[in-house]
Amino acid sequence: MKYSFLLLSVLFSICVASAQESAKPEQLEEVVVTSTREAESLKEKPQSIGVVKEKEVRDTKPSHPSEIMNHVPGVWVNVTAGEGHMTAIRQPLTTNPLYLFLEDGIPIRSTGFYNHNALYETNILGASRVEVMKGPGTALYGSDAIGGTINVISRPSPSSPELEFNPETGEFGWYRLLASGGNTWGNDGFRLDFNTTKSEGWRDRTGYERQSATLRWDHIFGADAKAKTIISFSNIDQETSGSNGLKKEDFESRPSFNYHTFDFRKVKAFRMSTEIEKEIGEEILLSFTPYVRCNKMDLLPGWGIFNTGKETAVGYDSTTEFYSLGVLLKYRHDFSFWSSRLVVGVDIDYSPGSYFERKIDVVRDPESLQYLSFTRRDPNFDFAAVFTGISPYVHIESSPLAKMRITAGLRYDNLSYDYDTKLAANESRPESTTLSFSHLSPKVGVAYDFTNEISAFLGYSHGFRVPSSTDLFRGSQGTAETAINLKPIRADNYEIGVRGGITKIIAFNAAAYYMQKKDDIVTFAPTTGSTQRLNAGETSHKGIEIGLGFQPVKEIELSAAYSYAVHKYEEFIVSDSTAFNGKEIPQAPRVIINTRLDYRPAFLNGGFAGIEWVKLGSYRLDNANTEKYEGHDIFNFRASYKASKNIEIYARFLNIFDKLYAERASKSDKDDDAALFAPGQPRTFFAGLTYKWGNR
Repeated sequence: MKYSFLLLSVLFSICVASAQESAKPEQLEEVVVTSTREAESLKEKPQSIGVVKEKEVRDTKPSHPSEIMNHVPGVWVNVTAGEGHMTAIRQPLTTNPLYLFLEDGIPIRSTGFYNHNALYETNILGASRVEVMKGPGTALYGSDAIGGTINVISRPSPSSPELEFNPETGEFGWYRLLASGGNTWGNDGFRLDFNTTKSEGWRDRTGYERQSATLRWDHIFGADAKAKTIISFSNIDQETSGSNGLKKEDFESRPSFNYHTFDFRKVKAFRMSTEIEKEIGEEILLSFTPYVRCNKMDLLPGWGIFNTGKETAVGYDSTTEFYSLGVLLKYRHDFSFWSSRLVVGVDIDYSPGSYFERKIDVVRDPESLQYLSFTRRDPNFDFAAVFTGISPYVHIESSPLAKMRITAGLRYDNLSYDYDTKLAANESRPESTTLSFSHLSPKVGVAYDFTNEISAFLGYSHGFRVPSSTDLFRGSQGTAETAINLKPIRADNYEIGVRGGITKIIAFNAAAYYMQKKDDIVTFAPTTGSTQRLNAGETSHKGIEIGLGFQPVKEIELSAAYSYAVHKYEEFIVSDSTAFNGKEIPQAPRVIINTRLDYRPAFLNGGFAGIEWVKLGSYRLDNANTEKYEGHDIFNFRASYKASKNIEIYARFLNIFDKLYAERASKSDKDDDAALFAPGQPRTFFAGLTYKWGNR
């Protein structure tokens, strides 16, 4: 910890010393769209919102979403396999449905069919920006957004012809080709982004392939109406063993080894939406956004295999399918009185889906501990579930004082499942039934400009999350009775923050928050791999988040993201003999730091050289807090050179000191079970070039 602040202090002193002779770049006022689904000034928003801009995406050229998402204070996105991930935003690292993933404001998946890997179904590399709204979503988003909301926003159509090609190669069989292009003809503009990626993986059973494309069509009807249509498709085929842990001796001596030999994940995802906006005078905006989603996933997870003996184990393979028909309707009216704004709307989502699962019997080698082969049993689950959501909301903004902006909102969610099992009900399979949930979610906040450069905010927001279809109807994560009786999570979040700039060379933001969750759905693991999903009584989450941007001279830029958080079970009683009250929640590091120093000298012709330091603090491995992972420090290096106006050459080294570390460490709640460590990527080299033709 002391070394992190020492490094920041030294860099700060060096930069300040040179600042006296530097040209001071102008700070542009940040604009965000996620908070209200419209472009508005960030300083007017009474909540913490992190932004990853297009330049940052293009400089980083991430091979995994974590490489840019972790630039935002308080955000930890880890690596599982391929572009798979788990997320921690004001929460422990989890696969639980606590986050809302959006593409241009449209949820990537239905609430009923959540998947924690949703970012790999988006085109982050083609994004114009990524916005992270931390804490419970505003009244505009409702269920799902408890930990945070991540909105991947596409690039608009170019005004003139434009083409871009970006081939890239790297170690461990890595190859990626990105292509983008478009033009505008009259009132119609088009952009097509394409991504094909293939990797053999540095570790056994971590191969990965994807093909994805995004088409955006912008149409102008006239001076007061426009439409934006987005069509996206992703095909993902990967081995899933990157998230599977090793016992400590194997982790330290042969981290590329894997106990798993046949797991996989195959995903096909299609989405189409059209946002139509019509202005009526200068005060009124009408918005109508219909959308459709189709998704299929075949999965045999390595993390779903449980030992039953020295030479035997059990697991499962499954197929999940759903499609969605939905619409977002919005009416916005601006008033001159106190510069007020009223937004009312309704979100409608109809998502029929199905889930099919078979248990598998697995043969295990007692010497190597590898799972060698499997045979399928009869179907274990086979059900259909129709999720329906109807959610009206109201949002109000007003400025009773010139420097003050008050925001308030209320959303009512009416959500239901119509569940039909095709197999006879038993201890694990609930009988066919209908479940419904309704909830009111309020929010209120105030933002105040102390000066033109510095503003502060104070806010309260309430969030909730209904269980997903597999939480409720897949009783193998407990029993049919415990699963179908799961209750929604409720969260109350209190937040205070400040943001702004100093002398036009320093930009900063800081926030402190306290979140209390009731009926939190958590996992209890009585044995390794054997899990139960339970409503904990209460958990608490509190911390601070600090972001710093510092550019004293044109050639040097320092960026830092720091967070300190404590996540605890306030009340979690598993049985008469087992309780975890007062314990820290596993996979919840207190300290997360990301620091980047970029140097852009003239001889690189617009390119740069940058060093990045990623620090993850220690965290507990099990609910009883018997063991701890000590954390790690990783350093990455990136550089680019503009060979000409059209060609850029670049390279990057990840984990340049070849540090052995764990992407995730865990332990069951059984005392005699060993901790497991999922090893992180060793030193890896990537190189590529970008060819641009047109205005970019």
